[in-house]
Amino acid sequence: MPLLSPASNQNPYLAVSTHIDGDHPQVAAQAAVLAAGCASEEEVVKACFEFVRDAIQHSWDFKRDPVTCRASDVLIHGTGYCYAKSHLLAALLRSNGIPAGLCYQRLSVGMEGPPFCLHGLNAVYLKNHGWYRIDARGNKPGVDAQFTPPLERLAFPVLAEQERDLPEIWAEPLPQVVHALLAYSSVREVADNLPDIELISAHPLN
Repeated sequence: MPLLSPASNQNPYLAVSTHIDGDHPQVAAQAAVLAAGCASEEEVVKACFEFVRDAIQHSWDFKRDPVTCRASDVLIHGTGYCYAKSHLLAALLRSNGIPAGLCYQRLSVGMEGPPFCLHGLNAVYLKNHGWYRIDARGNKPGVDAQFTPPLERLAFPVLAEQERDLPEIWAEPLPQVVHALLAYSSVREVADNLPDIELISAHPLN
């Protein structure tokens, strides 16, 4: 997905919206705090990334309600699924004038095989590297996501046949992700109804 000029008001990767509300007073204030003292844009990105990765608890890892979706709610409650954490990271980066989008992987819910679900992460536009993916879902044993451009260090590798690194960079969350976060009232219910997509075969039958 091509990046529009950051000077353009039509740039969707700098926009505020219902779920990526970088103009919310608390989000904007947190973005300013994280950027203070940074000597470069990449330092700002790293600060925002590490804040969301480390200071915002992953809902399932910590079994924490409420279920959050909007960036400001993620910040206020200090918790979110990977999707919601990606909304907050996008909002913090955009509030600092840094283009950011949403990315997804399709991963096995277990060790391998079905069922599968989407995993949410981010892409940020770095002047020296172009689009670069970062994953702020939260580290734990076996998960060590870092900001090390130009090399990516994401939370999860894509291993199984039906798993995918989806190539799109979205300006807004996918509808099925928003539905999962808004339709269910507990972390357990979301875990039982994780969003997924249907893969399109690369070799359709004639």
